[in-house]
Amino acid sequence: MSAQCEVAGKLAAAAPMSLFERGLTLWVALCIVVGVLLGQWMPGPFQALGRMEVAQVNIPVGLLIWVMIIPMLMKIDFGALHQVKSHWKGIGVTLFVNWAVKPFSMALLAWLFIRHVFAPYLPAEQLDSYVAGLILLAAAPCTAMVFVWSRLTGGDPYFTLSQVALNDAIMIFAFAPIVGLLLGLSAIIVPWDTLLTSVVLYIVIPVILAQVWRKLLLKRGQAAFDATMAQLGHASILALLATLVLLFAFQGEAIIAQPLIIALLAVPILIQVFFNSGLAYWLNRKVGEKHSVAGPSALIGASNFFELAVAAAIALFGFQSGAALATVVGVLIEVPAMLLVVKIVNRSKGWYEAGHTS
Repeated sequence: MSAQCEVAGKLAAAAPMSLFERGLTLWVALCIVVGVLLGQWMPGPFQALGRMEVAQVNIPVGLLIWVMIIPMLMKIDFGALHQVKSHWKGIGVTLFVNWAVKPFSMALLAWLFIRHVFAPYLPAEQLDSYVAGLILLAAAPCTAMVFVWSRLTGGDPYFTLSQVALNDAIMIFAFAPIVGLLLGLSAIIVPWDTLLTSVVLYIVIPVILAQVWRKLLLKRGQAAFDATMAQLGHASILALLATLVLLFAFQGEAIIAQPLIIALLAVPILIQVFFNSGLAYWLNRKVGEKHSVAGPSALIGASNFFELAVAAAIALFGFQSGAALATVVGVLIEVPAMLLVVKIVNRSKGWYEAGHTS
């Protein structure tokens, strides 16, 4: 059995979701409270951390982002790309939703809600930044958490593995152009040098490091790889939570002044999650894909690589920006929203299989 098949098999058989993963929304909410309180009580140390920059990249957050992203990228086997032909219809649907629909639908929703519907209730000087954060959130498809969602829907592990590997390969080349295009269309100045630096720092280098580390561990055997990934998984979540504490320490004053901001930013994110997941699910049914492919396709089509979005927002617009806050709201609602999509996909299996063409 090939290495990618072994990994895919383990993905299918692994425990559905840890207690910590299920409680991610609660931990994020606690980080909001802790971060806001610490930012108010000890502004000096956090301001000092915020000044630790090189070429507009905050060093402490940059290191935390690497700890977040690299373990997730280590799960991806780019050798699985040859399996794309086995699920070409589902792959085509997911790529269409991920790259041709989701970023543009989010830009439209951001324009509608942030610039118009909710504009009177948001700080005027941050409107552009909120729009940028929402675009960043939608411009990169999810990686690691998709394996969890796929398991919960009984998804085909080989499809999930090959789709995520293909999306990661595309992201290296497509993330910056799509973000640049949509920011430009939204009349937001595109700092191209910082954007390209973010792609190198938070996509290219982590992908290379993750794949090298992955190969070295697999040479020692699957058991060594699994043991290391279990340890790194905890480090990744802790790094995410630490980053959120830092972010909310800087965002505290804005949140205290207007506590409804988080709820307002959540509206376009939730709409795009359900719209894109529904679109991918329906399209898979129309082209005759199996439910075990349509489920993960819908979830990959809707979820976001929020770790990358947070990193890019900080690099492009800063800790205290509305962009950083918007991406963090994506983290806050990711788990409950995707669990709801999982429930809908599972409960509609009978309807799906009764009407799809083969």
